Amino acid sequence: MKATAIAHPIQGLIKYHGLKDSLLRIPFHDSISVCAEALKTITTAEADKALKEDSIMINGRSILGRERNRIEIVLKALRNLAHYSGHFRVVSKNSIVQGKGLGFSASGFSALGLAARACLNLDIDYISFSEMVRLGAGSATRSLAGSFSIWYANKNGRSYAEQLVDPESVDLRMVIVPIPSEVKTDEAHAEVLSSPLFEARLRNIGKMIESMKAAIEKGDVPTVGKLAEEDTLNLHAITMTGTSHLVLWEPETVRVIREVARMRQKGVPTWYSIDTGPSVFINTTRNYVEEVAERLRRLELPEVIISNVGGRPILSENHLF
Repeated sequence: MKATAIAHPIQGLIKYHGLKDSLLRIPFHDSISVCAEALKTITTAEADKALKEDSIMINGRSILGRERNRIEIVLKALRNLAHYSGHFRVVSKNSIVQGKGLGFSASGFSALGLAARACLNLDIDYISFSEMVRLGAGSATRSLAGSFSIWYANKNGRSYAEQLVDPESVDLRMVIVPIPSEVKTDEAHAEVLSSPLFEARLRNIGKMIESMKAAIEKGDVPTVGKLAEEDTLNLHAITMTGTSHLVLWEPETVRVIREVARMRQKGVPTWYSIDTGPSVFINTTRNYVEEVAERLRRLELPEVIISNVGGRPILSENHLF
């Protein structure tokens, strides 16, 4: 059987940083994100007992090594639950291939899990399924939840995500600036304990989470934007002060930050948000999103994308093979 799933990447609002358990991909603290509708991963999976091993292609290339191992972990978990002894053919592509820190690992594993589950006609409860896609990428739980969602590090002994509000509840719009980088996200997450600032983050993150939840539930875009920007600076301060002193920003990142600051000084409600990479999400409202995008296009950046809030992943009949 063949199935295709479409999922949206996430912007971290209160971002997760570091894993308490790297094998099970359990974070040190809760986190909150929002899906970006304009970006997507499309994944087609086919259960094929004639295959001698899984065949995995992403963005036109065959996947090997550590990246393949992460995919195999999720496929194995689903395969075992379904008592399926065969293999999968998987083809996946992202809507854009340039840009690091755009949350495509989240949408990739969310789409992979949904497509493979549909192939196997597997009946599984939502929380258990969320925990399965988490084995590939922690943020896949939030892509699976869709819209604004919270990923629990530990809720009654389980780590999964759930949606906070539906996509239309908050007048948030995003302008996305993809910026490429060779740095692997896992490198940044692996060093959090070596930063002298990480303990302070753990002391304060609970308050940040509660403030962000309240702002989302009220539809308070300025507070959502301000908190996401504050969390961005907190996260990157930790990354820069870890053992390797990783600086993930590129010159284009700084140019965007400065332009956002200039717009805000002129009364435009806009705030930047940066995950573990150089790409930038700029948060604003429906009434200002076109103006913000136009101002950023004047900087002659490689790409500027406008996005609404995205929903949960869906199944599609438009297969990639």
